[in-house]
Amino acid sequence: MTTDIDNQTRIEIEAAAFRALREHLMVKRADVQNIDMMNLAGFCRNCLSRWYQEAASARGIDMTKDEAREIYYGMPYESWKDANQSPASQEQQAAFNAAYEANVGPLKAE
Repeated sequence: MTTDIDNQTRIEIEAAAFRALREHLMVKRADVQNIDMMNLAGFCRNCLSRWYQEAASARGIDMTKDEAREIYYGMPYESWKDANQSPASQEQQAAFNAAYEANVGPLKAE
């Protein structure tokens, strides 16, 4: 394993990997439902946008949840959701609630 990568190169590689993940989830596999990702993997596209927002905040950049989602999704979240997401079953929603609490924290009313 190459361990002598300088910090800037590491950052650029990590950014490229993030962009590839985003492209995969947004273009190649837009059919995969966020709720199924959350239930199976403990994260979804919304988590990625939240992590983006948290990284911006850590650097002193004010960004709302909706702004971060629009940056991640490339459009307002509701537009992407209307085009790509289907209603969740009761079973999916129950599994989501458990996965969210285990991976993110207590559910809050939005």
